[in-house]
Amino acid sequence: MKQRFFQVYGLGQCSLDYIGKVDNYPPADVKCEFADMVIEGGGPVATALVALARWGVSCAFAGVLGDDPFGAMIKASLDKEGIDTSGVLVRKGFDSQFAFIVAEPGLGRRTIFWRRPTGPPPEPDEIDHSIIRKAKVLHVDGLFTESCLAACKTAKEAGVQVVVDAGSLREGTLEIARVSDYFLASETFAEALVGEGRPLDACYKLAELGPRVVGVTTGPRGYVALEGGNIIERPAYPVEAVDTTGCGDVFHAGFTYGLIEGWKVDKCLDFAAWAAAEVSLELGGRAGIPPLEEVKEKGW
Repeated sequence: MKQRFFQVYGLGQCSLDYIGKVDNYPPADVKCEFADMVIEGGGPVATALVALARWGVSCAFAGVLGDDPFGAMIKASLDKEGIDTSGVLVRKGFDSQFAFIVAEPGLGRRTIFWRRPTGPPPEPDEIDHSIIRKAKVLHVDGLFTESCLAACKTAKEAGVQVVVDAGSLREGTLEIARVSDYFLASETFAEALVGEGRPLDACYKLAELGPRVVGVTTGPRGYVALEGGNIIERPAYPVEAVDTTGCGDVFHAGFTYGLIEGWKVDKCLDFAAWAAAEVSLELGGRAGIPPLEEVKEKGW
């Protein structure tokens, strides 16, 4: 019989990513040759679980695939990592999530073109709430708003910690914040919420909704967070970034790993920032995930 207890239950996006390098992002209506293309699984929650699994955390994933070749590759990428994929829904006759990503190593930035899964999102009753109740952490990205909200409510009622990766401000995301414990948003999310250049203001606004910790990642500038009214602000770890794909995903994985280990919030955030910086040294969101041996060697 398969294991039915997992330390982390993830609900959200899983993708197949094609990633190539260019010297500079091109203007319209020109040809641009790219180099060093890699093909690998992606998606905020899926990639976070891959990192956690490599660090010895047991994980289960729930999401949506199509019955196309991309879907089979995405599922295989998760199965290979030892992640339980029994909660993955395969929608017949639909397409899986896909992204093509252009990385600019010299500038440490990337541009993502993506298509969400074309099949129906998970319904709340298609999620295994019994597994959520037994987990230590529920990790969500909010794409499937209705089922995500239902999962968060189940977790809160069971005393399971809820971590939200808020990449974009979507309808219903703030309702999810109300039933979360740790709400960590991107700079894009913060700008949509309160305007450009005000990540701390976004933290104060989000804190009013109830999470015990809120934070905003600001790319190469680091992050700012609030815990019980106390400001935690740190610069990013300095690296020569090749590709920033997956940095936010692994930041959330690092934070969640710290929760599993019982660390204080400031250490969770510091480890998250270090792991995210390590990811940027390789092309793709998963190749640069530091192995557990390195995590231990660095004293984490």
